[in-house]
Amino acid sequence: MLFNSIEFAVFLPLVFVLYWFVTNKKLKTQNVLLLFASYVFYGWWDWRFLSLIIFSSFVDYFIGLSISKTNNINRKKVLLYTSIFINLGFLGFFKYFNFFAESFSDAFTLLGSHVSPTRLNIILPVGISFYTFQTLSYTIDVYKGKIKATKNIIAFFAFVSFFPQLVAGPIERAANLLPQFYRKRSFDYNRAVGGMRQILWGLFKKVVIADNCAEYANIIFDDSGAYSGSTLALGALFFTFQIYGDFSGYSDIAIGVSKLFGFDLMKNFAFPYFSRDIAEFWRRWHISLSTWFRDYLYIPLGGSKGGIWMKVRNTFIIFIVSGFWHGANWTFVVWGFLNALYFLPLLLTNKNRQHINHVSSSSFFPSFKEITSIAITFSLTVFAWIFFRAVSIKHALGYIDGMLSKSLFSIPGIHPTDLMVIITLFMIIEWWQRKNNFVFENLSINTSKPVRWFIYVMVALCIFVYQGKQQEFIYFQF
Repeated sequence: MLFNSIEFAVFLPLVFVLYWFVTNKKLKTQNVLLLFASYVFYGWWDWRFLSLIIFSSFVDYFIGLSISKTNNINRKKVLLYTSIFINLGFLGFFKYFNFFAESFSDAFTLLGSHVSPTRLNIILPVGISFYTFQTLSYTIDVYKGKIKATKNIIAFFAFVSFFPQLVAGPIERAANLLPQFYRKRSFDYNRAVGGMRQILWGLFKKVVIADNCAEYANIIFDDSGAYSGSTLALGALFFTFQIYGDFSGYSDIAIGVSKLFGFDLMKNFAFPYFSRDIAEFWRRWHISLSTWFRDYLYIPLGGSKGGIWMKVRNTFIIFIVSGFWHGANWTFVVWGFLNALYFLPLLLTNKNRQHINHVSSSSFFPSFKEITSIAITFSLTVFAWIFFRAVSIKHALGYIDGMLSKSLFSIPGIHPTDLMVIITLFMIIEWWQRKNNFVFENLSINTSKPVRWFIYVMVALCIFVYQGKQQEFIYFQF
């Protein structure tokens, strides 16, 4: 079920009314309703995959309890490895089986032998990468003693399948989200209004920015050999704003919907395109995934505590694995490798945490140095996104070769003026509100009621006008 669909427009108010007015605000009844609603939401795509998420929930629920009941460290390790093996096993089978089969075949071909790979007609379950990491982090945290295993099976199953963030994040930690299912929740008008504002802005980013950028990005990338270098550069820019509007828009809607039901999710984006270096970018982009890899992969590998070799090794591991998490294609691995290369100079010079505060925190206008740093970081990011969007490495290299030709300085063959103006205004608004969690966060504080409603109506009107180019959320494929 898409957030920007008629089905969800019916589903959300119905669940909201049942949740607050029919359950009599009884905690257990509310949790049961959320669990049922989440399964309906997820099963809307393909009900067959409900068995997968239910099985995964059972596995980690009982393994978590088993870990908490034993003091034998070896038994705890066996239980932990069982959880890791089952969760990553399912993820690997559904997401990477055909990729590895074809890669082995290609390797044998290079050695002079022909092998016909066995391909399976596998449908990738929506959101499997997200809920797999969510349940896995629960088991790991129970094993490490960071949280206690829960005996409340309804709360745990609802935590795993919580519909606002189920299929594309944020990837929540049990320490943050699971306790919220234990606490009595009462309707908070101000929180709900804030949630509606965040939903509205998320829909604007998805429908107006992402879906319209997708139209032109798809045209250009799908026939890249037919366009000039300037048009290809514009196509890369369109995809850059498409993926940001699409993914951060989903996160905004997810966080906003959660507020309607009395839940707080972690922030997943913090205006990443205003970053002054690539380290800052990764502190601001897909924060839930970046911190997941930091806590469950980078730090266990030794983090930055070892010598130079260990720092370099761990940096490349975390970025390449992050790239591979996104999809079964070598293009994602190259995308991760590129980001590791970008990050490495900062790490080796101990400058990877030099930009912790907001850019231009004391004034509206950035300094020339800040503008330069943002422009360089943004350009590097746009270049890396080409590999993320391309269907193959050959396609990406051909795209880059065409983009860097003499025609880079020609007039683009495709230049939708209205969309470019909208993107420019969008970025100005985001810059203006960069110190907030989302654009409309403090609208009620700084703006009169008539002006607020004028803004709401105008944004809603834009969403209505541009909603005809509906695209599925990009991260559903991951």
